[in-house]
Amino acid sequence: MKSISEKFTQLRAQKQCALIPFITAGDPDLENTKEALGILDINGADFIELGVPYSDPLADGPVIQAAATRALKQGIRLNNVLDMAQSMTRSLLSPIILFTYYNPILNVGVQQFLERIAVAGIKGLVIPDLPLEEADNLLQLADNAGIEVTLLVTPNSSPERIKAIAEKSRGFIYLVSVTGVTGIRSEVHSKVKDVLNTIRSFTDKPIAVGFGISTPEQARQVKEWGADAVIVGSAFVQRLGETTPYRGLRAIKEFCVDLKEAISQPEALIRNL
Repeated sequence: MKSISEKFTQLRAQKQCALIPFITAGDPDLENTKEALGILDINGADFIELGVPYSDPLADGPVIQAAATRALKQGIRLNNVLDMAQSMTRSLLSPIILFTYYNPILNVGVQQFLERIAVAGIKGLVIPDLPLEEADNLLQLADNAGIEVTLLVTPNSSPERIKAIAEKSRGFIYLVSVTGVTGIRSEVHSKVKDVLNTIRSFTDKPIAVGFGISTPEQARQVKEWGADAVIVGSAFVQRLGETTPYRGLRAIKEFCVDLKEAISQPEALIRNL
């Protein structure tokens, strides 16, 4: 499995926009999550964002909150998620990006947490409640552990703050498309295009747009605005967790294929036939 930076270098050379599905670990159960990882890996995902269920997910909308609650009620905890991930990462081509809040990391200890996820084969980390001003220690330790920590930019971030985030973010920059929580929305705000251009003025690092993208048409729009990657979360979680396991897995397979087709250059589709 390549690092996040290596994979983006490859995709850029191919002039391809990356697809990053998000799923919540343990919803509806960990065995289903394992199957979902494998299905996404071979049906269009370039990276996979794996959410650790958490009791107070401030950045998550109702769909992902409900998924986390279902997983926690089954007793799914961080160690369960990492054990499952470790059993899968060697067989996946898509680098796994762990999405977790800061409290579980502090509970384990930053150094121990990073060492543990590195052993599990995790390549990247997104921590939505970690402020830029408190990120330096974790970023340094993560660099030493071979984990790329991606920081978030919001539509309301000032140019000065965007520049600071762009300098410190590893792997790529996560552009939140809306002010608020994750969730399915009818359209992507055109302001995203302006923020993309602002980020581009400061860095050539890859930019991934997430929060609120739920259709192939929205994914294509973001790609046409210049994003290097599209992150889709609630729409995958809803398909996977709110039906029978068989139907859920089939639904995310079809959805993943549709999304990848929407953001792919024609030559990429030909190679995948």
